[in-house]
Amino acid sequence: MGLVSFFTDFSTEMVMSVLPLYIVKDLDLSRTILGAIEGSADLVNYIFRIPSGYLSDKIGKRKILVILGYGISTISKPFFIFVTSFIDTITIRVADRIGKGIRTAPRDALIADSVDESSTGKAFGIHRTLDQMGAIIGPFFAFLILELFGGNIQYIFLLSIIPGIVSLLILIYYVKDKLLTIDNNIIISDKITFFSNLRILFIENKIFVYLVIIIGIFSLGAFNYSFVLLKSTDLGIEQNFVPIIYAIINISHTAIGIPAGILSDRIGKEKVLIIGFLLFVISALLMYLSEKNDILYIISIPLIYGLYVGISETVQRALVAKYVSEHNRGTAFGFYGLIIGICFLIGNITFGFLWDNYDISMALLYSLTLATLAIVFLFSFKK
Repeated sequence: MGLVSFFTDFSTEMVMSVLPLYIVKDLDLSRTILGAIEGSADLVNYIFRIPSGYLSDKIGKRKILVILGYGISTISKPFFIFVTSFIDTITIRVADRIGKGIRTAPRDALIADSVDESSTGKAFGIHRTLDQMGAIIGPFFAFLILELFGGNIQYIFLLSIIPGIVSLLILIYYVKDKLLTIDNNIIISDKITFFSNLRILFIENKIFVYLVIIIGIFSLGAFNYSFVLLKSTDLGIEQNFVPIIYAIINISHTAIGIPAGILSDRIGKEKVLIIGFLLFVISALLMYLSEKNDILYIISIPLIYGLYVGISETVQRALVAKYVSEHNRGTAFGFYGLIIGICFLIGNITFGFLWDNYDISMALLYSLTLATLAIVFLFSFKK
């Protein structure tokens, strides 16, 4: 699954390293619209995790849904060649994220099913590292394509399909399902119902609910990496070099994945998640303090932001696996994702609106307030 994610992110991040600027600069859409596109796409992504996660619990199989999700994402991205408006852009972006939504909860549940709870941090760290290695290579290839083809972004959209197809071939031929069983029998439909899973998650498992609320509060203020890329242009980075800034985010994201996972298994996943949230606070403060053409800020902002993303995405998934049994993990990952998606949509639209209509200082104050509140709650959760 790590190799599948490697080639998929190779494909996706080729596109995503240039898409924010393409939307704002080439299509002449506002930052608020950018926030709406990214937030809406991620919301759809998270909504689709619920039915796919539950279905994987119900049938006791994960792989078929993972294949469907990766297939949709691979096919959709080259269609960015044809976008000319907001409707075109959001349609293709949402299609790509539908694919991600279908595959993610079953995939995460499959990873969690395959290891002991004491090793889930390490397992998700390994997966994130391989995933992000593709995310590092993708922006560099985007940079090379821009240099070779005179800055023509269309070639990036077209060539993104090649690593996507490779990921599908690996998934189909080399990934093996981890069949869920009850009393040594594969789960059948009458063993698990949607509402029985909801009862287990939200009535009998209060600690899971509290965890999701805390992460949801943080997500209300956690701005998308797109705003880091836009900030880099304000600091003096030329458009053709923006993929390099994105690559820095992904390099630090990759470097921290396995160490963060191993550390979370040893000292506690909650403690390491606090570290991740604090790094987000630092990156936001650096965006507030930054000055044009100051190379220290230009490098340190994406570097620290990437560390935050690497830690939080690794440890949050490991925490969900920690507090949920294997027979309803798919549903749990789905609902965890839905709450994050709704909060992320609200947060990104709000951040973009505040930046457009006031200034970046107001947007950052909004993010810092909610992040600090989440950190305070997480300290009480840890106890």
